[in-house]
Amino acid sequence: MDSFSLGSFGAGRAGTTIDPIVFAKQPQTILRVLSWIFSLVVFASIVNEGYVNMGSERLHCVFNKNADACNYGVFVGLVGLLACSFFFLLDYKFSSISSVKDRKKAVMLEIGFSGFWAFLYFVSFCFLANQWSRTTPDELPLNQGADAARAAIAFSFFSIITWVRSCYAVTPTCTAHTHVHTHIAVHTRHAFHVI
Repeated sequence: MDSFSLGSFGAGRAGTTIDPIVFAKQPQTILRVLSWIFSLVVFASIVNEGYVNMGSERLHCVFNKNADACNYGVFVGLVGLLACSFFFLLDYKFSSISSVKDRKKAVMLEIGFSGFWAFLYFVSFCFLANQWSRTTPDELPLNQGADAARAAIAFSFFSIITWVRSCYAVTPTCTAHTHVHTHIAVHTRHAFHVI
């Protein structure tokens, strides 16, 4: 693709049509779908099997009976799921954003949120793993919810990788924008030196 045919921030010019197959094959789209799946697993495993009752009607969190661990995992998973859906739609509609300032804001929001959410997933992984290591077999008869707890911990770790990588997947759109302006500036300077 000719560097001058690029729109701002690496997307096509505003108003161009989007090929769904090309969009689906982009690394950023694949990472977004993986992040969505991982967030769904973290959220669903804690909501479905993260609470057990042992001889009473009161439910206890499988992570060392610490309700904060379950609540934090549910929060990070649910908001991550919703954010992935939002950014997926934003990525799909990105070429229809005509303002360069709005495109820049969208890219910066995506980079900032992805980095912040990677950090929150790191905290989630550490917190859930710590609470799970403190859980005794007496607290979980018949290993109730053990697989769900392990899944939440594992997919919290995988989510760190996908959210950090999402920061870098968005970055080429910024560098493509910079490359176009650098390319124009170099040719302009070269033209002045020739004269």
